[in-house]
Amino acid sequence: MTTTSVSIIGAGLGGLTLARVLHVHGIPATVYDAEASAQSRTQGGQLDLHEHNGQLALDVAGLTDKFRAIVNPGGAASRVLDQQATVLAQAPDDGSMEKPEALRGEIRRILLESLPAETVQWGRKLISATPLGEGRHELHFEDGSSTSTEILVGADGTWSKVRALLSDTKPEYAGMSYVETYLQDVDEHHPATAETVGDGALYALIPGKGFLAHREPDNIIHTYVILSRPLDWFADINFDDADATKARVAAEFDDWTPELTALITDGESAPVLRSIHQLPDRHQWTRVPGVTLLGDAAHVTVPGGEGANLAMLDGADLGQAIAAHPDDIEAAFTAYEDVMFPRSEAEAIAAHETIELIFGAGAPNALADLFNGVTDSEAA
Repeated sequence: MTTTSVSIIGAGLGGLTLARVLHVHGIPATVYDAEASAQSRTQGGQLDLHEHNGQLALDVAGLTDKFRAIVNPGGAASRVLDQQATVLAQAPDDGSMEKPEALRGEIRRILLESLPAETVQWGRKLISATPLGEGRHELHFEDGSSTSTEILVGADGTWSKVRALLSDTKPEYAGMSYVETYLQDVDEHHPATAETVGDGALYALIPGKGFLAHREPDNIIHTYVILSRPLDWFADINFDDADATKARVAAEFDDWTPELTALITDGESAPVLRSIHQLPDRHQWTRVPGVTLLGDAAHVTVPGGEGANLAMLDGADLGQAIAAHPDDIEAAFTAYEDVMFPRSEAEAIAAHETIELIFGAGAPNALADLFNGVTDSEAA
């Protein structure tokens, strides 16, 4: 049995931002993560970090210059297409720092490199956390080890084990899933699709389904195929059979242009299912001594473009609250939750509005109108 002061479960962007802000203030923390190492899996695609939350968090963490060095020039360009790849709207990357694009893995890297080497303990998958009284908890890991902690933060995502200490609420399926694929060396091997996607983000959608793709560094196109289908529909697909999976998903787009369907049919990585789950928009809990949550563990919702940004801001805010109340963790957690709860509720509501705009009955024209500056009255 070992003892530490602050224990953070999950080495995602939110948990690492918290650890970094605590480190800046001289407060030790240990991050426990289920992955075997920092390199054990890819970390997803590009993120647009916004000035008012994700970039603000990195500024609090003292990493603004490091972030600007990894921004992908041109990555913020975007275009909206119909099923036949007709461009309905597009916008160039204007080079502003309002919401520049960077790879999630690179953002994670600069956070990891900003921490003492011993901060993150890899291969420590949390199985359960048991209250010991007076705000302390005992953590039990899959490898058979355990540790006690005075301050526990769940940054362990949608299926958080720590959440059970605070809330009985479980995420529910949001009615839509993403199928993730990659194309490599696109200019040489997939020139027509590369030209269709362009330099940044592609939105090719009709109500309930479509393609979200992004041109990434190293000549890669990263795609999410979106389908509004029940979980049972996806359960009938054998995702261990990559070719059969690609064929089954592509069949949902049989009247779409080949430049778009190639995003799934020509995929050079095994398709990965990303089912979207959500907590209630107003997910909150009554204060429990010694423990709180951040990011998706606290407020996972549909992907409205703010998830990673919010997790990082949660981490920065919580780190600052602990630094402001080093001898009263309950005051720190209360101050943090008083800000986090209304913010996450507002962002969850906004995320649903974004999903309706992109995938709803008005797709793709509603999004194209937004890009083109068309007002609701003009669209009507």
